[in-house]
This record gives sequence, structure tokens and C-alpha cells, in this order.
Amino acid sequence: MPNATSLAHLPTATERTLPVELVVMDMAGTTVSDDGLVLASFDAAATSVNLPETGPEREDARRYVLDTMGQSKIEVFRALFGDEDRAQAANSAFEAAYDARIDSGVTAIAGAADAIARLRDAGAKVVLTTGFSPATQERILDTLGWKNIADAYLAPGDAGRGRPFPDLVLTAALRAKVSDMTAVTVVGDTSNDIDSGRRAGASVLVGVLTGAHSEDQLRAANPTHVLPSVADLPALLLH
Repeated sequence: MPNATSLAHLPTATERTLPVELVVMDMAGTTVSDDGLVLASFDAAATSVNLPETGPEREDARRYVLDTMGQSKIEVFRALFGDEDRAQAANSAFEAAYDARIDSGVTAIAGAADAIARLRDAGAKVVLTTGFSPATQERILDTLGWKNIADAYLAPGDAGRGRPFPDLVLTAALRAKVSDMTAVTVVGDTSNDIDSGRRAGASVLVGVLTGAHSEDQLRAANPTHVLPSVADLPALLLH
């Protein structure tokens, strides 16, 4: 559990230029739980492109996948395998393995739907983002019945580059027509989420402890807050 400083209060009105107009939330690990499905799907993808199933090469690749959680999956495979054809083949195998288990392996983080509803009821817009392809994102939304839960949904395929680049957050801000980037909050379970929000100029950067990265990893990215769960977000922002 986080210590008391993890629940630090939102900056005061004099510290923040504007009230929260937009909350950009990650999906897997932040609003959605997939019970290790990403790593299992990676293993299937790695095997499909003949990466040894055991040994240091496989272990190094798994570590890289963990460290880059939140980033665009195709970019992760490009970094791992170099060759574009091999990266594309691995990405296709990854998506097939993940999609095959979405119905049984993907559930909503407890309290996530309520948190989104409370934020929207309070006047903030909510955009859900992912490092998956748009097609996989849509399958997750269909499975959860979340097609209307947020104001918009973005993936690297329809918003430029993935995390840690700022494109997803900036695209969300443009679509939401925010008055200033200081009115944007970014929420995620990885350091890449935090880095992306900072690069975009968001003023509130929230790490949550329900996903891939530990509290130490999140704090190394210098978020403004670390919370146990996205379910705690309304209490932080709505006051």
C-alpha cells in the first residue's frame, strides 16, 4: 500500500491555472485488468518468430516488455526484433493471442466505471487510451460493454506515436477542446503513462498501483500523485 504521501492533495487553485477539464486514462492495468494476458500473449508472439523459449534471450525480451508496458506494442516488437517483417509477424501473433482470451481474461478494475461516471457527471471529459491497436482496443470495449463509457477512445494507430511520446494526450486534448493543457490530468499504471503526460504538458500526473509497474517505478517518473487505484481518483480531483 502507498504511504501517506501517495495520497497528496491536488494542487490548490493558486497552483493550478484551471479546473480539470479532461482526464486521459490508460486502459490495461489502470481501468482494465487482464490478469497477465499481455505477458502470456508476448510469449506466444515471441515463440511464433522463433525466439528461444528459454534462456537469457527470452528473459531479456520479457524484461523489456515489462519495462515498456504502456508503449505501442508494434514499437516494442520493432525494438526487440529490428527486422520490420519479423516485428509485424510478432505483433500479429500477439494480437491474435490476446484477442483469443479477451472474453475470459479481461475485466474492469473495481470502481473504474463509477470513477469515470463521477468525473463526467462533474463536467470533466474522459478519454481512454491504450498501447494496443485500435482493433484490440475495440474488442476490449465490446467485451466490457464500455463503448459509451467515455467521451473518446484513442490508440497509437489513430493518434500518431504511442507512449512515452505525448501524441495520445495531445490528440485527446484537441478532441476535447481544452482551454489549456494545465486543465488536463493523465492517469496510468506505468512510467510511460507519466512520461507521456509530462511531455504533453498535463499538470496532474497520476500513477496507480493496479498494473504493471511498482510504486518505486512510478515514483521514478515523478508523478504528481500515486494512488492505490483509479477508483480513488474522484476523491482527489473532485473537491
